[in-house]
Amino acid sequence: MARKSTTDDPLAPVTLAVGQEDLLLDRAVQQVVAAARAADPDTDVRDLAPEALQPGTLAELTSPSLFAERKVVVVRNAQDLSADTIKDVKAYLGAPAEEITLVLLHAGQAKGKGLLDAARKAGAREVACPKMTKPADRLAFVRTEFRTIGRSATPEACQALVDAIGSDLRELASACAQLSADVEGTIDEAVVGRYYTGRAEASSFTVADRAVEGRAAEALEALRWALATGVAPVLITSALAQGVRAIGKLASAPRGARPADLARELGMPPWKIDRVRQQMRGWSADGVAVALRAVAEADAGVKGGGDDPAYALEKAVVTIARAARSGRSR
Repeated sequence: MARKSTTDDPLAPVTLAVGQEDLLLDRAVQQVVAAARAADPDTDVRDLAPEALQPGTLAELTSPSLFAERKVVVVRNAQDLSADTIKDVKAYLGAPAEEITLVLLHAGQAKGKGLLDAARKAGAREVACPKMTKPADRLAFVRTEFRTIGRSATPEACQALVDAIGSDLRELASACAQLSADVEGTIDEAVVGRYYTGRAEASSFTVADRAVEGRAAEALEALRWALATGVAPVLITSALAQGVRAIGKLASAPRGARPADLARELGMPPWKIDRVRQQMRGWSADGVAVALRAVAEADAGVKGGGDDPAYALEKAVVTIARAARSGRSR
């Protein structure tokens, strides 16, 4: 989905990734690093936050090496660099070093626009990473994900996936990858339904719904059935994350707003706004924080950080259900 300039060599001296979509920004970096390591497996990668790039730091990082090693220097949130450091970067843009690729990640707004303009004027390779706020953009993203993976998905399947997951591009990408890995042949609406909207007792979203409603016993029953019927643990953690995040988003939204307006602002289907409003009764801000930590721990456990993914999920479900009642005692 990222739109690129006509200079499309990932090993160009300078790559400028512009936008606020974290997934696309990360992919822009990953593409450069992969190309550099394909050219030289020993490539040194330095990934820096703005505060780590002080005046003089860039000169040190890009100075000639005795071993002529290839290096990738990534500067995140370049719009937040100090004025003196921006001067260093602008000077570097005029004479980039050999065997070094500089990657600047910039939000693309007014802040730090001078650096943005200077990089463009210097001929930097540019990758656009805009925030996808429109459902049509997210639908196009899903279609592109399947094409990139080399899989065929029907338009109805792509739409069903967007409707089920919402606006989080990382979760959409993860779902596309999971479905592609698990399913043979064309991915259709029925396939998506089996994972997301099929039998209620086996749906990962049913597990999440019961958990965020504080119904621990029913959530655990749905979880065990889902695992027994082959639902991937990563899809359950994804559903739990979406459920808790939806509570947090709606809790911080303006009161009295219409569902249609909230849907546009929060990136949810209108029907989901009504459901989340019902689910959020009993939640507190502290409860949301506790639940998000539980989801993060479960995600780590499911992806190899623990010995028993089922136990990690059960622990998260119980913690989330308890957090759902945290505001009722106040």
